[in-house]
Amino acid sequence: MPPATPAPKSGGAALELLVHGVGGATPQDMLGDPRTVRVTGDTTAAMHRRADDLDAEDHPERYAERPVPEAYCWSNLTSGNGARALWLLLLPFMVVNLAHWMRPPGKGHPRLVRLYGVLVRLVALTLTVLLTAAACEVALDLTAWQCAGSAVCAEDRAWLGFVSAERGGWWSQPGRRLALAATVPAALVGLLWYLSNRTWSAYEAQRPPTGYDEAHAEPAGAEPTGFGFGSGQAEGDQDDSDSEESDLVVCGPAQCEPSGSEPAQMTGTGSADPAGPSDLRPALGRAGFWYGRRLVARLRAAHTAAGFLTVAAAVTGAAARHDRHAPDVLLEVFAWTLQTALVVLGAVVLWVVCRRGRSEKCLDLRLERTLVTWLPGTSLVVLALAVVHAGWSRPDWRSAGTLPGDATFGILTLAQGGLVVALGLVAHLLHRPHREQRTALFGLGGPAVAMLACALGGVMSGGVAQRVADWLDGPGTPGMGAGSPVAPPVLLSWQASVIPVLLLMLLAPVLFLALRTARAVRRLGPVVEAEYDAEVPDPVRTGRIAAGRATAGLTDSAPGFVGIVSGATLLLGAGSVAGAWISGSVPGRAFDGAHPAVESAADTAQSLGSWMIGFGFLLFVTWGRRAYKDRSARRTIGILWDVGTFWPRAAHPFAPPCYAERAVPDLTWRMCSWTRRTGGRLVLSGHSQGSVLAAAAVWQLPPVTRGRVALLTYGSPLERLYGRWFPAYFGPGSLRALHRTVHCWSNLYRATDPIGGPVRVPAEGAKPAVDRAVLLDPLVYGRTHEHPLPEPILGHSDYQADPVFAAERSVLLDRLPPALPRQRGGDADADADEQADRTDQGSSGRSSG
Repeated sequence: MPPATPAPKSGGAALELLVHGVGGATPQDMLGDPRTVRVTGDTTAAMHRRADDLDAEDHPERYAERPVPEAYCWSNLTSGNGARALWLLLLPFMVVNLAHWMRPPGKGHPRLVRLYGVLVRLVALTLTVLLTAAACEVALDLTAWQCAGSAVCAEDRAWLGFVSAERGGWWSQPGRRLALAATVPAALVGLLWYLSNRTWSAYEAQRPPTGYDEAHAEPAGAEPTGFGFGSGQAEGDQDDSDSEESDLVVCGPAQCEPSGSEPAQMTGTGSADPAGPSDLRPALGRAGFWYGRRLVARLRAAHTAAGFLTVAAAVTGAAARHDRHAPDVLLEVFAWTLQTALVVLGAVVLWVVCRRGRSEKCLDLRLERTLVTWLPGTSLVVLALAVVHAGWSRPDWRSAGTLPGDATFGILTLAQGGLVVALGLVAHLLHRPHREQRTALFGLGGPAVAMLACALGGVMSGGVAQRVADWLDGPGTPGMGAGSPVAPPVLLSWQASVIPVLLLMLLAPVLFLALRTARAVRRLGPVVEAEYDAEVPDPVRTGRIAAGRATAGLTDSAPGFVGIVSGATLLLGAGSVAGAWISGSVPGRAFDGAHPAVESAADTAQSLGSWMIGFGFLLFVTWGRRAYKDRSARRTIGILWDVGTFWPRAAHPFAPPCYAERAVPDLTWRMCSWTRRTGGRLVLSGHSQGSVLAAAAVWQLPPVTRGRVALLTYGSPLERLYGRWFPAYFGPGSLRALHRTVHCWSNLYRATDPIGGPVRVPAEGAKPAVDRAVLLDPLVYGRTHEHPLPEPILGHSDYQADPVFAAERSVLLDRLPPALPRQRGGDADADADEQADRTDQGSSGRSSG
């Protein structure tokens, strides 16, 4: 990003706070100076200035004709050290977390809003169980139960010699092999817990600058009563609070005020917000929105316990099945006791997940009850008892076939499909009263994305099982060889077989989009030449510009494509479950004796699907390993997290952490502290994802500070992506409210930008429309005396290179009220706040245009 250009002399001290977008940027690039200094922050995220501007506040006379540029660099929150490349394996968890935030607005339907949140959290829980079950399938079933129990498989693998059934060693009994193998999925669950706890301490611990009074916090361990769906739920602990029902609330000694009350609005300085009822802040402006510490801790305990219980169930199920036919009554009683404990603890996990969602109305600083705190430890104890039970000597026990409990994957698939369908019904009921035309998939974006998360989880779990089975089984497709010693679950083979079918089904929409784009290029050619008034048209140049615009327009087709993929995945998933349960064999065997064409197609689909699903998993691992070593690849993966991890972890605690829970408080604190100390004007300049962070930070500002802040967004996905996919938080009503609450706002965009676009906020009263005229890209059509070399098509980058950027920023600075005299001394800060408040209120009726 080139340096900010000088603004006209007007209004006194001013600061331009630059926030970069996806992919990150260095402070040297943002400020256009190799000599930069970190003025506040740490190595993860910090504010930087040029070395020459470090003492700008002490010498305001030097900056009478230009604002002081300051850059906020947050890229290390998502693409820092190499270990974060491993977050790629958490992709299904991140995607299902996005589904939580994609619900339609739910004003007047709090029970549906809470039900939506509960369903998404249950889908997220099934993904944790699925991942753990996949690890159990590989370690317990394929390796310890099938391969180690087969002389053909074990004799070729020396590392399995000490557990081989043919060797007759101490570990040769099936129960002891399972007990040893259980350490692998248990270690995986422990690793997920560790990573979640570590990022929880670093990200969710950042408190936003609100007027919350520590003296009024609830006593440690306090817990509201009532279930999340009932009217007896404690006030202030609403589950999945609706973003349009009420504004911030005042935190009392033991509760938050109910949503029907009319409290003074909490601000960063503790003052009341003078805004009327129509200007109530949406959820993004609430005190507790960017402080989800308690919910993540609660979900982490539940998901960790669910993982340990899944491993314990896999170990106990095999041993209990054998003990039912054994003469030892004590072992049978022990098995029934363990199974009862598993059912009870599983019910507790479901209760913890369903009971409560996010509390956004105030900072929730309370601690969880002992039940939740000790839930993972209790589950680990049950797992240890299950291992002891399975390891008890049973000389007559032999392993044959697949591990009991093979139906687990079928039950999980049906549960996920049922939850997604129920989620779609709730989303439809929420969307029906509003029916915003630009909402993605008519409000069904959340269910569609949740279905994609389940599909990604299935690909990863099925891929690792297929590859391990293929490796242990030798040449040939897993499950197809006669007398094969190792075979994965039948359902996983069916799910792999539908992948080629899905790709064939997607050929039609892909060809349609390609043809439509080609037609758009031809249609836009004359439009481009007319806009540039080209006297001598250049077909090549015209074609490139038109192709840039037409390709950028493909972003608006993403909802339809996602809907087709999700719908096809749901139908094919249901078909794979039906095929596996009806036939009881893999697709290549299920169609034996059918028409030769059908039989050949089934064999091809299974072979190709097995290869593709394994290749997909290996691609994840390879990409993560490359990103661990390659900084440029790590930055590419970081772009995915820039978009996917903006939202707090409201559904899955093992998802990559939310960087906005650090970045938004950083920006809010900086704007509040600078305007409080100097009384000057501030232009918050956000590019791409930085504009989303900027908007979220402005919503968190107190009214005194908002009156001194102008918002400049460019290449912004606020409406094009966030407004369409997250209508409850960035819908038309929320963006219009942001326009009203900020002093002034301008948005720049290009037709060639595939990410940014207009925010579609019209003029209101004295405030002009937010969107400015679409910028030309490239700046000139051909060669001129001022531009002797061809100008590039910039698309999403280098907005500050356009002269309109500097001009628009100058206009925003001129609209802001003049800087207040700088105050010094102990009591001067309070006087400055009072003077700023009077200035803000006195100018509220003045034209900002």
